Amino acid sequence: MSVSTANALEKISSQELTSHCALLKAKPEGIDSQYCTHYIQGFIDGAIAIDARVMLYAENPDSVNETFAERAIRTRMPRREDGSQAAKLASFCLGDPVQLRNVVDVVVADLLDQRNNLTKGEPAMEAVYKSLFKNYPCKQ
Repeated sequence: MSVSTANALEKISSQELTSHCALLKAKPEGIDSQYCTHYIQGFIDGAIAIDARVMLYAENPDSVNETFAERAIRTRMPRREDGSQAAKLASFCLGDPVQLRNVVDVVVADLLDQRNNLTKGEPAMEAVYKSLFKNYPCKQ
């Protein structure tokens, strides 16, 4: 019997993330608070990194003919501006510079405000994305 790696990962619900984040102010150095902070930071880093890769491929349609080394340099060594362009693809823009703790506080406030209205089983990534999209829109 074979199980794919993606299916083996357990998705965290927005309710579970909120329960961890609820302790952020009372015990900022606690395990739950660190879990909350790292989840939100990981979401942001992942969204920007993935969007940067998508953008790099979209901007270089000739990448089918490039060598392995050329592709490695292009995709593993993105330029600084790639991150800000990629954030626009993610539909949220944090600005430069932005303190992670401030972003976490905004997302946590949204999670706590919506605590009673969270859809049962809604993935945490959906709730975090909605908060970032609402609070950090990209300027046109």
